[in-house]
Amino acid sequence: MNAKEKNMHVAIVTTEIVPYSKVGGLADVMGALPDELETLGCGVTIFTPLYASIDRGSFGIRRLSEPSKLTAVVGTKKMPFSLYTAKKPGTSIDVYFIESKHFYGRKGIYTVPETGEGFEDEAERTVFFNRAVIESIKALDLHPDVIHCNDFHSGLIPAYMSMDEGGDPHFQGTGTVFSVHNLAYQGIFDPSFLETAGLERDFFTPGGPFEYWGKVNVMKIALLFSGIISTVSKTYAKEITTTDEYGYGLEGVLRSRKKDLVGILNGIDPDAWDPAADELIPANFTPADQEGKETCRAGLHKAFGLKPSAKAPVIGMVSRLVDQKGFDILAEAIPDLMKLDVRFAILGTGQQKYHELYEELQERYKGKFGVRLEYNNELAHLIEAGSDYFLMPSRYEPCGLNQMYSLRYGTIPIVRATGGLKDTIKNLDKAGGKGNGFTFKEYSAKGLTRAVTKAVEYFGDSKRLRRVRERIMQEDHSWKRSAEEYRKLYKRAKGRVGMRLTTR
Repeated sequence: MNAKEKNMHVAIVTTEIVPYSKVGGLADVMGALPDELETLGCGVTIFTPLYASIDRGSFGIRRLSEPSKLTAVVGTKKMPFSLYTAKKPGTSIDVYFIESKHFYGRKGIYTVPETGEGFEDEAERTVFFNRAVIESIKALDLHPDVIHCNDFHSGLIPAYMSMDEGGDPHFQGTGTVFSVHNLAYQGIFDPSFLETAGLERDFFTPGGPFEYWGKVNVMKIALLFSGIISTVSKTYAKEITTTDEYGYGLEGVLRSRKKDLVGILNGIDPDAWDPAADELIPANFTPADQEGKETCRAGLHKAFGLKPSAKAPVIGMVSRLVDQKGFDILAEAIPDLMKLDVRFAILGTGQQKYHELYEELQERYKGKFGVRLEYNNELAHLIEAGSDYFLMPSRYEPCGLNQMYSLRYGTIPIVRATGGLKDTIKNLDKAGGKGNGFTFKEYSAKGLTRAVTKAVEYFGDSKRLRRVRERIMQEDHSWKRSAEEYRKLYKRAKGRVGMRLTTR
Protein backbone atom coordinates (compact mmCIF):
# COMPACT_ATOMS: atom_id res chain seq x y z
CA MET A 1 0.00 0.00 0.00
CA ASN A 2 1.54 3.31 -1.01
CA ALA A 3 1.11 6.59 0.84
CA LYS A 4 -1.43 7.91 -1.63
CA GLU A 5 -3.71 4.92 -1.10
CA LYS A 6 -3.22 5.03 2.65
CA ASN A 7 -4.50 8.59 2.87
CA MET A 8 -7.64 7.94 0.82
CA HIS A 9 -10.63 9.61 2.46
CA VAL A 10 -14.09 8.05 2.18
CA ALA A 11 -17.32 9.74 3.29
CA ILE A 12 -19.91 7.04 4.07
CA VAL A 13 -23.57 8.06 3.95
CA THR A 14 -26.14 5.82 5.63
CA THR A 15 -29.60 6.15 7.19
CA GLU A 16 -28.89 3.52 9.84
CA ILE A 17 -25.75 2.37 11.62
CA VAL A 18 -24.95 0.25 14.66
CA PRO A 19 -24.68 1.17 17.51
CA TYR A 20 -26.81 4.29 16.98
CA SER A 21 -29.76 3.14 14.87
CA LYS A 22 -30.92 -0.12 13.35
CA VAL A 23 -33.75 -1.50 11.26
CA GLY A 24 -32.00 -4.19 9.23
CA GLY A 25 -28.71 -5.55 7.95
CA LEU A 26 -27.61 -2.19 6.53
CA ALA A 27 -27.01 -0.96 10.07
CA ASP A 28 -24.75 -3.93 10.84
CA VAL A 29 -22.78 -3.48 7.62
CA MET A 30 -22.28 0.23 8.19
CA GLY A 31 -21.33 -0.44 11.80
CA ALA A 32 -18.55 -2.90 10.90
CA LEU A 33 -17.10 -1.85 7.51
CA PRO A 34 -15.73 1.58 8.58
CA ASP A 35 -13.75 0.03 11.44
CA GLU A 36 -11.96 -2.36 9.11
CA LEU A 37 -11.37 0.39 6.53
CA GLU A 38 -9.68 2.45 9.23
CA THR A 39 -7.48 -0.54 10.07
CA LEU A 40 -6.46 -0.67 6.40
CA GLY A 41 -5.39 2.98 6.54
CA CYS A 42 -8.38 4.68 4.94
CA GLY A 43 -9.64 7.95 6.34
CA VAL A 44 -13.35 7.48 7.08
CA THR A 45 -16.10 9.97 7.87
CA ILE A 46 -19.72 8.93 8.42
CA PHE A 47 -22.94 10.91 7.90
CA THR A 48 -26.26 9.72 9.33
CA PRO A 49 -29.50 11.24 10.71
CA LEU A 50 -29.83 12.03 14.41
CA TYR A 51 -33.08 10.23 15.17
CA ALA A 52 -35.06 10.95 18.31
CA SER A 53 -34.37 7.39 19.48
CA ILE A 54 -30.59 7.92 19.63
CA ASP A 55 -29.30 8.50 23.17
CA ARG A 56 -27.01 11.49 22.75
CA GLY A 57 -25.62 11.32 26.26
CA SER A 58 -24.55 7.68 26.29
CA PHE A 59 -22.69 8.08 22.99
CA GLY A 60 -21.11 11.43 23.82
CA ILE A 61 -22.84 13.16 20.90
CA ARG A 62 -22.25 16.91 20.95
CA ARG A 63 -23.57 19.77 18.84
CA LEU A 64 -21.27 21.47 16.33
CA SER A 65 -23.57 24.07 14.77
CA GLU A 66 -26.70 26.09 15.38
CA PRO A 67 -29.75 25.28 13.22
CA SER A 68 -29.68 28.74 11.63
CA LYS A 69 -26.17 28.22 10.30
CA LEU A 70 -26.92 25.32 7.95
CA THR A 71 -29.81 24.80 5.53
CA ALA A 72 -30.79 22.23 2.92
CA VAL A 73 -32.97 23.19 -0.03
CA VAL A 74 -36.13 21.08 -0.29
CA GLY A 75 -38.30 22.31 -3.12
CA THR A 76 -38.71 26.04 -2.55
CA LYS A 77 -37.84 25.88 1.16
CA LYS A 78 -34.54 26.20 2.97
CA MET A 79 -34.77 23.69 5.80
CA PRO A 80 -32.49 24.44 8.76
CA PHE A 81 -30.50 21.71 10.47
CA SER A 82 -27.75 21.24 13.03
CA LEU A 83 -24.65 19.11 12.91
CA TYR A 84 -23.73 16.91 15.84
CA THR A 85 -20.71 14.67 16.16
CA ALA A 86 -19.14 11.83 18.12
CA LYS A 87 -16.30 9.36 17.74
CA LYS A 88 -17.48 5.95 16.66
CA PRO A 89 -16.92 3.68 19.68
CA GLY A 90 -13.54 1.97 19.63
CA THR A 91 -12.27 4.02 16.68
CA SER A 92 -11.03 7.49 15.76
CA ILE A 93 -13.74 7.78 13.09
CA ASP A 94 -15.83 10.97 13.11
CA VAL A 95 -19.56 10.36 12.87
CA TYR A 96 -21.58 13.43 11.88
CA PHE A 97 -25.26 13.41 12.78
CA ILE A 98 -27.72 15.56 10.86
CA GLU A 99 -30.30 16.90 13.29
CA SER A 100 -33.70 18.18 12.24
CA LYS A 101 -36.64 18.19 14.63
CA HIS A 102 -38.93 18.56 11.64
CA PHE A 103 -37.77 15.34 9.97
CA TYR A 104 -36.16 13.27 12.73
CA GLY A 105 -37.84 14.41 15.94
CA ARG A 106 -40.36 11.58 15.76
CA LYS A 107 -40.59 7.88 16.48
CA GLY A 108 -39.47 5.50 13.77
CA ILE A 109 -36.75 5.55 11.15
CA TYR A 110 -38.47 4.66 7.87
CA THR A 111 -42.02 3.96 8.95
CA VAL A 112 -44.67 4.95 11.48
CA PRO A 113 -44.22 2.41 14.33
CA GLU A 114 -47.95 2.06 15.00
CA THR A 115 -48.89 1.22 11.40
CA GLY A 116 -45.70 0.08 9.67
CA GLU A 117 -46.52 2.46 6.83
CA GLY A 118 -44.00 4.87 5.33
CA PHE A 119 -43.98 8.49 6.46
CA GLU A 120 -46.15 10.80 4.37
CA ASP A 121 -43.22 13.18 3.89
CA GLU A 122 -40.78 10.48 2.75
CA ALA A 123 -40.05 12.42 -0.44
CA GLU A 124 -39.10 15.55 1.47
CA ARG A 125 -37.10 13.56 4.04
CA THR A 126 -35.13 11.87 1.25
CA VAL A 127 -34.27 15.14 -0.48
CA PHE A 128 -33.44 16.82 2.80
CA PHE A 129 -30.97 14.14 3.89
CA ASN A 130 -29.14 14.10 0.55
CA ARG A 131 -28.89 17.89 0.40
CA ALA A 132 -27.90 18.15 4.05
CA VAL A 133 -25.03 15.69 3.63
CA ILE A 134 -23.56 17.70 0.75
CA GLU A 135 -23.93 20.97 2.66
CA SER A 136 -22.31 19.36 5.71
CA ILE A 137 -19.30 18.18 3.73
CA LYS A 138 -18.82 21.74 2.49
CA ALA A 139 -19.33 23.30 5.93
CA LEU A 140 -16.80 20.93 7.48
CA ASP A 141 -14.37 21.67 4.64
CA LEU A 142 -13.96 17.96 3.91
CA HIS A 143 -12.60 16.83 0.57
CA PRO A 144 -13.41 13.13 0.27
CA ASP A 145 -11.94 11.09 -2.54
CA VAL A 146 -15.14 9.06 -2.62
CA ILE A 147 -18.66 9.50 -1.28
CA HIS A 148 -20.10 6.06 -0.58
CA CYS A 149 -23.93 6.11 -0.67
CA ASN A 150 -26.15 3.25 0.47
CA ASP A 151 -29.61 2.36 -0.84
CA PHE A 152 -32.08 4.83 -2.26
CA HIS A 153 -32.23 7.03 0.84
CA SER A 154 -28.89 8.52 -0.21
CA GLY A 155 -29.35 7.86 -3.91
CA LEU A 156 -29.72 11.50 -4.99
CA ILE A 157 -26.18 12.40 -3.96
CA PRO A 158 -24.59 10.81 -7.07
CA ALA A 159 -26.91 12.87 -9.29
CA TYR A 160 -26.17 16.08 -7.38
CA MET A 161 -22.45 15.36 -7.60
CA SER A 162 -22.72 14.85 -11.34
CA MET A 163 -24.99 17.84 -11.99
CA ASP A 164 -25.35 20.61 -9.37
CA GLU A 165 -21.99 20.07 -7.70
CA GLY A 166 -20.13 18.90 -10.80
CA GLY A 167 -18.39 22.20 -11.32
CA ASP A 168 -17.76 22.99 -7.67
CA PRO A 169 -14.00 23.10 -6.96
CA HIS A 170 -14.76 21.73 -3.51
CA PHE A 171 -15.59 18.34 -5.03
CA GLN A 172 -12.88 18.26 -7.67
CA GLY A 173 -11.63 14.70 -7.85
CA THR A 174 -14.48 13.30 -5.71
CA GLY A 175 -16.05 10.12 -7.05
CA THR A 176 -19.19 8.27 -6.04
CA VAL A 177 -19.94 4.68 -5.09
CA PHE A 178 -23.51 3.50 -4.66
CA SER A 179 -24.21 0.24 -2.82
CA VAL A 180 -27.40 -1.74 -3.38
CA HIS A 181 -28.28 -3.57 -0.19
CA ASN A 182 -31.85 -4.38 -1.22
CA LEU A 183 -33.13 -3.57 -4.69
CA ALA A 184 -36.76 -4.06 -3.70
CA TYR A 185 -36.85 -0.70 -1.91
CA GLN A 186 -36.42 1.88 -4.65
CA GLY A 187 -37.92 5.19 -3.57
CA ILE A 188 -40.63 5.68 -6.18
CA PHE A 189 -42.42 9.03 -6.17
CA ASP A 190 -44.77 11.13 -8.31
CA PRO A 191 -43.21 13.38 -10.98
CA SER A 192 -43.61 16.37 -8.64
CA PHE A 193 -40.68 14.86 -6.73
CA LEU A 194 -38.37 16.43 -9.33
CA GLU A 195 -39.33 19.92 -8.17
CA THR A 196 -38.83 18.85 -4.56
CA ALA A 197 -35.41 17.46 -5.41
CA GLY A 198 -34.43 20.39 -7.63
CA LEU A 199 -33.89 18.18 -10.68
CA GLU A 200 -34.60 19.21 -14.25
CA ARG A 201 -38.14 18.36 -15.41
CA ASP A 202 -36.81 18.50 -18.98
CA PHE A 203 -35.19 15.10 -18.44
CA PHE A 204 -38.47 13.48 -17.39
CA THR A 205 -38.97 11.71 -20.70
CA PRO A 206 -39.80 8.07 -21.49
CA GLY A 207 -36.64 6.06 -20.89
CA GLY A 208 -34.86 9.11 -19.49
CA PRO A 209 -32.87 9.05 -16.24
CA PHE A 210 -35.65 10.59 -14.16
CA GLU A 211 -38.60 8.64 -15.58
CA TYR A 212 -39.78 5.22 -14.48
CA TRP A 213 -43.22 4.12 -15.72
CA GLY A 214 -44.56 7.63 -15.30
CA LYS A 215 -42.95 8.15 -11.91
CA VAL A 216 -39.54 9.04 -10.48
CA ASN A 217 -37.36 6.21 -9.19
CA VAL A 218 -34.51 7.31 -6.91
CA MET A 219 -32.79 3.93 -7.11
CA LYS A 220 -32.71 4.23 -10.91
CA ILE A 221 -31.22 7.72 -10.61
CA ALA A 222 -28.51 6.42 -8.28
CA LEU A 223 -27.65 3.52 -10.58
CA LEU A 224 -27.23 5.82 -13.56
CA PHE A 225 -25.31 8.65 -11.92
CA SER A 226 -22.92 6.73 -9.64
CA GLY A 227 -19.34 6.26 -10.69
CA ILE A 228 -19.25 2.68 -9.44
CA ILE A 229 -22.09 0.43 -8.25
CA SER A 230 -21.57 -2.28 -5.67
CA THR A 231 -23.86 -4.83 -4.16
CA VAL A 232 -23.45 -7.20 -1.28
CA SER A 233 -22.60 -10.55 -2.88
CA LYS A 234 -21.27 -11.81 -6.19
CA THR A 235 -24.30 -14.01 -6.89
CA TYR A 236 -26.74 -11.18 -6.18
CA ALA A 237 -24.76 -8.95 -8.57
CA LYS A 238 -25.46 -11.50 -11.29
CA GLU A 239 -29.06 -12.14 -10.32
CA ILE A 240 -30.17 -8.50 -10.44
CA THR A 241 -29.09 -8.13 -14.07
CA THR A 242 -31.12 -11.13 -15.23
CA THR A 243 -34.87 -11.14 -14.62
CA ASP A 244 -37.57 -8.96 -13.10
CA GLU A 245 -37.77 -11.41 -10.18
CA TYR A 246 -34.41 -10.15 -8.94
CA GLY A 247 -34.00 -6.85 -10.80
CA TYR A 248 -37.41 -5.48 -9.75
CA GLY A 249 -37.79 -3.65 -13.05
CA LEU A 250 -34.26 -2.22 -13.03
CA GLU A 251 -32.49 -5.20 -14.59
CA GLY A 252 -32.11 -3.30 -17.88
CA VAL A 253 -30.51 -0.31 -16.16
CA LEU A 254 -28.19 -2.64 -14.27
CA ARG A 255 -27.20 -4.45 -17.46
CA SER A 256 -26.29 -1.09 -18.99
CA ARG A 257 -23.90 -0.51 -16.05
CA LYS A 258 -22.64 -4.09 -15.86
CA LYS A 259 -18.99 -3.07 -16.33
CA ASP A 260 -19.29 -0.80 -13.29
CA LEU A 261 -21.20 -3.29 -11.10
CA VAL A 262 -19.21 -5.19 -8.47
CA GLY A 263 -20.38 -7.76 -5.94
CA ILE A 264 -18.59 -7.71 -2.58
CA LEU A 265 -19.80 -10.11 0.08
CA ASN A 266 -20.58 -8.55 3.43
CA GLY A 267 -18.67 -9.66 6.47
CA ILE A 268 -19.62 -9.86 10.14
CA ASP A 269 -18.15 -8.44 13.31
CA PRO A 270 -16.49 -11.47 14.97
CA ASP A 271 -16.24 -9.63 18.28
CA ALA A 272 -19.96 -8.84 18.46
CA TRP A 273 -20.83 -12.44 17.54
CA ASP A 274 -18.43 -14.59 19.53
CA PRO A 275 -19.81 -17.54 21.51
CA ALA A 276 -16.67 -17.61 23.64
CA ALA A 277 -17.25 -14.09 24.96
CA ASP A 278 -20.93 -13.30 24.26
CA GLU A 279 -22.41 -11.72 27.39
CA LEU A 280 -26.00 -12.09 26.10
CA ILE A 281 -26.13 -15.89 26.22
CA PRO A 282 -26.51 -18.18 29.28
CA ALA A 283 -23.17 -19.95 28.78
CA ASN A 284 -20.14 -19.45 26.58
CA PHE A 285 -18.55 -22.13 24.43
CA THR A 286 -15.79 -22.71 21.89
CA PRO A 287 -15.17 -25.09 18.97
CA ALA A 288 -13.17 -27.35 21.28
CA ASP A 289 -15.56 -27.12 24.24
CA GLN A 290 -19.20 -27.07 23.11
CA GLU A 291 -20.82 -27.88 26.46
CA GLY A 292 -22.13 -24.33 26.85
CA LYS A 293 -24.20 -24.73 23.69
CA GLU A 294 -26.37 -27.30 25.47
CA THR A 295 -27.01 -24.78 28.24
CA CYS A 296 -28.05 -22.21 25.63
CA ARG A 297 -30.25 -24.83 24.00
CA ALA A 298 -32.06 -25.42 27.28
CA GLY A 299 -32.51 -21.68 27.72
CA LEU A 300 -33.97 -21.43 24.23
CA HIS A 301 -36.53 -24.15 24.94
CA LYS A 302 -37.66 -22.24 28.00
CA ALA A 303 -37.77 -18.82 26.33
CA PHE A 304 -40.02 -20.08 23.52
CA GLY A 305 -42.15 -22.56 25.45
CA LEU A 306 -40.76 -25.59 23.64
CA LYS A 307 -40.96 -29.12 24.94
CA PRO A 308 -37.37 -30.22 25.70
CA SER A 309 -36.01 -33.15 23.72
CA ALA A 310 -32.42 -34.23 23.13
CA LYS A 311 -33.43 -36.02 19.95
CA ALA A 312 -35.47 -33.20 18.35
CA PRO A 313 -33.32 -30.49 16.71
CA VAL A 314 -34.24 -26.87 17.30
CA ILE A 315 -34.56 -24.77 14.16
CA GLY A 316 -34.21 -21.05 14.79
CA MET A 317 -35.11 -17.99 12.77
CA VAL A 318 -34.42 -14.30 13.40
CA SER A 319 -36.04 -12.33 10.63
CA ARG A 320 -38.49 -9.78 9.39
CA LEU A 321 -41.77 -11.64 8.85
CA VAL A 322 -42.27 -10.63 5.23
CA ASP A 323 -42.76 -12.37 1.90
CA GLN A 324 -39.11 -11.89 0.87
CA LYS A 325 -37.88 -13.97 3.79
CA GLY A 326 -39.85 -17.06 2.75
CA PHE A 327 -42.58 -16.99 5.37
CA ASP A 328 -45.17 -17.88 2.76
CA ILE A 329 -43.56 -21.18 1.78
CA LEU A 330 -42.69 -21.92 5.41
CA ALA A 331 -46.34 -21.55 6.42
CA GLU A 332 -47.31 -23.93 3.62
CA ALA A 333 -44.66 -26.42 4.75
CA ILE A 334 -45.44 -26.34 8.49
CA PRO A 335 -48.05 -29.17 8.50
CA ASP A 336 -45.47 -31.54 6.98
CA LEU A 337 -42.62 -30.21 9.10
CA MET A 338 -44.61 -30.71 12.27
CA LYS A 339 -44.79 -34.42 11.45
CA LEU A 340 -41.04 -34.51 12.04
CA ASP A 341 -39.47 -34.65 15.49
CA VAL A 342 -38.39 -31.00 15.45
CA ARG A 343 -38.80 -27.69 17.30
CA PHE A 344 -39.08 -24.16 15.88
CA ALA A 345 -38.09 -20.86 17.56
CA ILE A 346 -38.95 -17.76 15.50
CA LEU A 347 -38.19 -14.16 16.45
CA GLY A 348 -39.13 -11.02 14.55
CA THR A 349 -41.81 -8.63 13.39
CA GLY A 350 -43.23 -7.82 9.98
CA GLN A 351 -46.43 -8.03 8.00
CA GLN A 352 -49.61 -8.29 10.06
CA LYS A 353 -50.82 -11.30 8.08
CA TYR A 354 -47.80 -13.27 9.27
CA HIS A 355 -48.18 -12.04 12.85
CA GLU A 356 -51.67 -13.51 12.93
CA LEU A 357 -50.81 -16.67 11.03
CA TYR A 358 -47.75 -17.57 13.06
CA GLU A 359 -49.48 -16.91 16.37
CA GLU A 360 -52.18 -19.35 15.22
CA LEU A 361 -49.50 -21.92 14.35
CA GLN A 362 -47.98 -21.49 17.80
CA GLU A 363 -51.35 -22.27 19.40
CA ARG A 364 -51.90 -25.23 17.10
CA TYR A 365 -48.47 -26.76 17.69
CA LYS A 366 -47.78 -25.89 21.31
CA GLY A 367 -44.46 -27.19 22.55
CA LYS A 368 -43.09 -27.66 19.06
CA PHE A 369 -43.52 -24.21 17.53
CA GLY A 370 -42.60 -21.02 19.38
CA VAL A 371 -42.92 -17.42 18.16
CA ARG A 372 -41.88 -14.10 19.72
CA LEU A 373 -43.19 -11.12 17.72
CA GLU A 374 -40.68 -8.52 18.84
CA TYR A 375 -37.25 -7.04 18.29
CA ASN A 376 -35.02 -8.45 21.01
CA ASN A 377 -31.24 -8.53 20.60
CA GLU A 378 -30.71 -10.81 23.60
CA LEU A 379 -33.16 -13.37 22.21
CA ALA A 380 -31.50 -13.09 18.79
CA HIS A 381 -28.19 -14.11 20.34
CA LEU A 382 -29.90 -16.91 22.28
CA ILE A 383 -31.40 -18.30 19.07
CA GLU A 384 -28.02 -18.23 17.33
CA ALA A 385 -26.35 -19.95 20.29
CA GLY A 386 -29.06 -22.42 21.29
CA SER A 387 -30.42 -23.59 17.95
CA ASP A 388 -29.15 -26.66 16.15
CA TYR A 389 -30.11 -25.27 12.75
CA PHE A 390 -30.88 -21.79 11.43
CA LEU A 391 -33.47 -21.48 8.66
CA MET A 392 -33.35 -18.83 5.89
CA PRO A 393 -35.77 -19.84 3.08
CA SER A 394 -35.55 -16.45 1.36
CA ARG A 395 -37.16 -15.68 -1.98
CA TYR A 396 -34.09 -13.52 -2.56
CA GLU A 397 -31.29 -12.50 -0.22
CA PRO A 398 -28.75 -9.90 -1.37
CA CYS A 399 -26.23 -11.11 1.20
CA GLY A 400 -27.64 -12.25 4.52
CA LEU A 401 -25.74 -12.03 7.78
CA ASN A 402 -27.53 -14.49 10.05
CA GLN A 403 -26.17 -17.51 8.22
CA MET A 404 -22.65 -16.24 9.03
CA TYR A 405 -23.58 -15.47 12.64
CA SER A 406 -24.94 -19.02 12.87
CA LEU A 407 -21.70 -20.58 11.68
CA ARG A 408 -19.84 -18.77 14.46
CA TYR A 409 -22.13 -20.44 16.99
CA GLY A 410 -21.99 -23.91 15.48
CA THR A 411 -25.59 -23.58 14.32
CA ILE A 412 -25.89 -25.18 10.89
CA PRO A 413 -27.71 -23.04 8.28
CA ILE A 414 -30.57 -24.35 6.12
CA VAL A 415 -30.94 -21.88 3.25
CA ARG A 416 -32.35 -21.34 -0.18
CA ALA A 417 -29.47 -21.09 -2.66
CA THR A 418 -29.86 -17.46 -3.68
CA GLY A 419 -27.70 -14.33 -3.45
CA GLY A 420 -25.26 -14.27 -0.57
CA LEU A 421 -26.75 -17.46 0.88
CA LYS A 422 -25.52 -19.32 -2.19
CA ASP A 423 -22.09 -17.68 -1.89
CA THR A 424 -21.58 -18.63 1.76
CA ILE A 425 -23.38 -21.94 2.33
CA LYS A 426 -22.47 -25.23 0.64
CA ASN A 427 -24.12 -28.60 1.20
CA LEU A 428 -22.61 -30.86 3.84
CA ASP A 429 -21.30 -34.20 2.64
CA LYS A 430 -22.27 -37.43 4.31
CA ALA A 431 -19.09 -37.67 6.38
CA GLY A 432 -19.29 -34.04 7.52
CA GLY A 433 -15.82 -33.18 6.26
CA LYS A 434 -16.95 -30.71 3.60
CA GLY A 435 -19.69 -28.11 3.35
CA ASN A 436 -21.34 -26.10 6.09
CA GLY A 437 -25.10 -26.37 5.70
CA PHE A 438 -28.12 -27.53 3.73
CA THR A 439 -29.44 -25.74 0.64
CA PHE A 440 -32.40 -25.97 -1.71
CA LYS A 441 -32.89 -24.29 -5.10
CA GLU A 442 -36.62 -24.35 -5.80
CA TYR A 443 -38.58 -21.65 -4.02
CA SER A 444 -41.37 -23.89 -2.77
CA ALA A 445 -42.71 -25.57 0.34
CA LYS A 446 -41.58 -28.93 -1.08
CA GLY A 447 -38.02 -27.72 -1.59
CA LEU A 448 -37.91 -26.30 1.94
CA THR A 449 -39.37 -29.48 3.44
CA ARG A 450 -36.83 -31.69 1.68
CA ALA A 451 -33.93 -29.60 3.02
CA VAL A 452 -35.26 -29.58 6.59
CA THR A 453 -35.91 -33.34 6.43
CA LYS A 454 -32.28 -33.96 5.41
CA ALA A 455 -31.10 -31.78 8.29
CA VAL A 456 -33.27 -33.64 10.81
CA GLU A 457 -31.90 -36.97 9.58
CA TYR A 458 -28.35 -35.59 9.83
CA PHE A 459 -28.97 -34.69 13.47
CA GLY A 460 -29.09 -38.35 14.45
CA ASP A 461 -25.28 -38.77 14.37
CA SER A 462 -24.09 -36.75 17.38
CA LYS A 463 -20.37 -37.40 16.85
CA ARG A 464 -20.56 -36.23 13.24
CA LEU A 465 -22.57 -33.21 14.30
CA ARG A 466 -19.95 -32.25 16.88
CA ARG A 467 -17.16 -32.46 14.27
CA VAL A 468 -19.14 -30.31 11.85
CA ARG A 469 -19.81 -27.69 14.51
CA GLU A 470 -16.15 -27.56 15.50
CA ARG A 471 -15.13 -27.00 11.87
CA ILE A 472 -17.71 -24.41 10.82
CA MET A 473 -17.20 -22.35 13.99
CA GLN A 474 -13.66 -21.65 12.78
CA GLU A 475 -14.63 -20.32 9.35
CA ASP A 476 -13.53 -16.72 8.76
CA HIS A 477 -16.40 -14.47 7.67
CA SER A 478 -14.97 -11.27 9.11
CA TRP A 479 -14.82 -7.96 7.25
CA LYS A 480 -11.07 -8.15 6.64
CA ARG A 481 -11.17 -9.56 3.11
CA SER A 482 -14.30 -7.64 2.08
CA ALA A 483 -12.90 -4.33 3.35
CA GLU A 484 -9.80 -4.83 1.23
CA GLU A 485 -12.08 -5.26 -1.81
CA TYR A 486 -13.85 -2.01 -0.91
CA ARG A 487 -10.52 -0.23 -0.60
CA LYS A 488 -9.65 -1.30 -4.14
CA LEU A 489 -13.12 -0.25 -5.28
CA TYR A 490 -12.67 3.23 -3.80
CA LYS A 491 -9.35 3.57 -5.58
CA ARG A 492 -11.10 2.77 -8.86
CA ALA A 493 -13.97 5.16 -8.09
CA LYS A 494 -11.83 8.16 -7.16
CA GLY A 495 -12.82 11.16 -9.30
CA ARG A 496 -15.42 9.12 -11.13
CA VAL A 497 -19.13 9.85 -11.54
CA GLY A 498 -21.71 8.24 -13.81
CA MET A 499 -24.06 9.89 -16.28
CA ARG A 500 -23.53 13.57 -16.92
CA LEU A 501 -26.32 15.89 -17.96
CA THR A 502 -26.13 19.54 -18.87
CA THR A 503 -28.58 21.59 -16.84
CA ARG A 504 -29.91 24.97 -17.85
